[in-house]
Amino acid sequence: MSRILLIEDHDRLAQLTCKGLSAAGIAVDVVSRIDTAWAAIQQVPYQAIILDRGLPDGDGLTLLARLRSAGIGLPCLVLTARDALHDRVQGLDAGADDYLPKPFAMDEMVARVKALLRRPVEFRTLHLAHGDLTLRPDAGALCCADESITLAPAEMHIMLLLLRKPEEVVRRATLEAAAWGLSEAVTPNALDVALHRIRRKLLAIGSCQRIVNIRGLGYALREKDSDQ
Repeated sequence: MSRILLIEDHDRLAQLTCKGLSAAGIAVDVVSRIDTAWAAIQQVPYQAIILDRGLPDGDGLTLLARLRSAGIGLPCLVLTARDALHDRVQGLDAGADDYLPKPFAMDEMVARVKALLRRPVEFRTLHLAHGDLTLRPDAGALCCADESITLAPAEMHIMLLLLRKPEEVVRRATLEAAAWGLSEAVTPNALDVALHRIRRKLLAIGSCQRIVNIRGLGYALREKDSDQ
C-alpha cells in the first residue's frame, strides 16, 4: 500500500481527504505544521506529500523549498485557496508537481494523487549498498553476492532506514514510524517480529551484516563480530 503525508491544518478537510484516499487504497498520515511535517519526512519513507499553503507556522511552500534544497524529490501536490495564475506559477516554481485549488472534488484529488504515485519515486529506484548487502526497493529484494530474498513492505522500510544510516544507532520509535507510518496503530511486538524476520533473511542469503540491539538506545546495522 502506498503511504503519503498530508500537511493540512483544517481538521474537517483533513478527515475527508483521508477518507477519500483510504477508500482508494492509499494510507495517509496527517500533520498540521511545517516543523512536524519536516520531522515526519525524516522518519517515514513516504511516496508523496499533499501540502497546504496556509499553515499555522507559515506558507507551505517554505517546506517545499527546504525539501528541494535538501535533494528530497518527493512528488508534491499543493493545495491552496489561492487560485490566481501567479499563485499557481509560484507553487510550480517552488518545486510542486501539481497544484489543486480549494474547494476541490474528492474524485479529482484521488486521481491526481494516483497520477503522482505512478511517477518514478527516488526510493523505488535507488539501490542502497553497505558491506556485502544491496537493497533493491524496485524489486522488493535484499541481495548478497548472487543470493537475494524478498522483503515484506515493513521489512523494506526498516532496511531502507538502516542502510541510509549504516553503523548509526536508530531508535525503536523511528524504526516503527518508518515501517508503519505515524498514524497506524502498531502492536508492542510488531517491530520485534519484523526484525526477527529480517535477521533470518540476512542469514539465509549469507550476509555478514547483523541488526544489533544497542541496549537502551536502539538498533544498528553492524558487521558480524564487529565491536558493538
